[in-house]
Amino acid sequence: MPAPRKYPDEIRQRAVRLVRDRIADEPALPVSRACRLVGEQLGINGDTLRNWVRSERVDDGEVAGRTSSDAARMAELEKENRELRRANTILRQASAYFAQAELDRR
Repeated sequence: MPAPRKYPDEIRQRAVRLVRDRIADEPALPVSRACRLVGEQLGINGDTLRNWVRSERVDDGEVAGRTSSDAARMAELEKENRELRRANTILRQASAYFAQAELDRR
């Protein structure tokens, strides 16, 4: 079960929008500085805000990286893979158990 989110989506979207507006107004301002300034205003850790901005930029295609939808799909596939490996292990053990029982009867 994932941890509960500390900040609602509305606050997250507003904070990212404020950072992007600040960078648009001052092109020489680094992203990390803009995140720290906006984070201080909103009471959000600057590094957390920087991660949100980076994720948003990747999702929008501005920066190379794995998008949120790709990350979610990968997590889903990894979970399915774990379940299938577990099922295969159980089936292998059951098969070995019943094969041994058959040999013992003879």
